[in-house]
Amino acid sequence: MPYFRKIAFALGLLLAPVLGQAASAATVAAPAAITATPTDTRDIVQEIINVVGLKPRFELQAADIDNAAAVIYNGKRYILYSERFLDAINNAVHTDWAGVSILAHEIGHHLNGHTLSRSGSNPADELEADEFSGFVLRKMGASMAEAQAAINLLSEEENSRSHPGRSYRLAAISKGWRSANEQLLASASGPQPDQRAIEPVRRQPRIAQQEPQQQRAAQTASLSSRMVLSKVVFSQAPREQFYLTSRLHLVHLTKDGPRVIGKLAKTGNPDYPYYFESDYLQTVFITDRGILVNRQGQQVGHLS
Repeated sequence: MPYFRKIAFALGLLLAPVLGQAASAATVAAPAAITATPTDTRDIVQEIINVVGLKPRFELQAADIDNAAAVIYNGKRYILYSERFLDAINNAVHTDWAGVSILAHEIGHHLNGHTLSRSGSNPADELEADEFSGFVLRKMGASMAEAQAAINLLSEEENSRSHPGRSYRLAAISKGWRSANEQLLASASGPQPDQRAIEPVRRQPRIAQQEPQQQRAAQTASLSSRMVLSKVVFSQAPREQFYLTSRLHLVHLTKDGPRVIGKLAKTGNPDYPYYFESDYLQTVFITDRGILVNRQGQQVGHLS
């Protein structure tokens, strides 16, 4: 994270000039006073690690510091952060994704080997960490704006010796976000309709194959905002709540809780690259612009 001017938030917190920079062993005399790390913060870090599929070879610690930092001390890697600081960022931009992006950025410094250098922060490393945070947040379900919220608020407009300017950092986050988005869409799998025509996918109902316990879990599990990729609006049911999740499931939010009613799948047709594979809906295809159409090519909804 870059060097920042002191910024006053609505709750009266002043940030120190240094925020979350990657620090080498040579620049850290000793970790700041360490406090217990809240469970929810550890859960967030675990989600980030699960996204990239690597082992966390660092220790997460809440500390008496002004912001957040990736450091090495006595040969051991740390992510140090101020809980007060993360809360302030989230309150300032009205989304807890801001704090998540800061932690992801610091983890990116460690995983990219930036903290092994004795030269301190530099623009190239900061952009790599920004790109990593954008990639991770998209995988976790954040929108582009949510992934960029913290840097958009905190970064300096102009380049400095150690950090790039705001526009470059936002572009790096966007690059990582879009890369993850492409992977998520490419991972959709399923039967492929004939590319020469749009036809319904014929398949046998699979409801009976699902275990009762699995059905209940699908209907009653909570739907976190981090799981949602997009809202799905059907023209004939505009007041009903449908969502596309990070696992590419089509979920209907009912009075009894979320219910999985379909899955995003690829068609192989460049004009209608995806469709909802579902035993509950007639075939609905999705254009590259997020428009929902039926097999007659009529618009029946959209992604938002």
